[in-house]
Amino acid sequence: MKLLSIVLAGLVCTLGLASFNASAADDLKSVISIYENGDALAGKTVSVQGKVVKVVKGIKKRNFIHIQDGTGDAKAETNELTGTTTQLANVGDQVVLTGVVVINRDFGSGYLFPRLLEETTVTPAPAASPAPEVKP
Repeated sequence: MKLLSIVLAGLVCTLGLASFNASAADDLKSVISIYENGDALAGKTVSVQGKVVKVVKGIKKRNFIHIQDGTGDAKAETNELTGTTTQLANVGDQVVLTGVVVINRDFGSGYLFPRLLEETTVTPAPAASPAPEVKP
């Protein structure tokens, strides 16, 4: 009976997570929408799906994961979003970054981010809905 309860609890947790991930995927933001709506999104938790284009490890006890989703303008520097996290990802991975939107975060020494996700979690992107191919 105890084993059945554990299995049932695990099944409920798994189904709960699947429901959470599905609803989170329905509310994904684009990189450009974070730039365009940054003031309204500041302090709110959002999810953005994209391709990892750069990873900087171990700066101020965090990793900086840069993603692109094919939106935004490279010349205007609105095509890339960075999340700070204790997790890691590899360049080329399709991921979902979920974190708190911060506006004009200045770490000093020239590290200024007009838009940044803090306290970010990194999850693999759902296989059914890959992010658009990033254009050079």
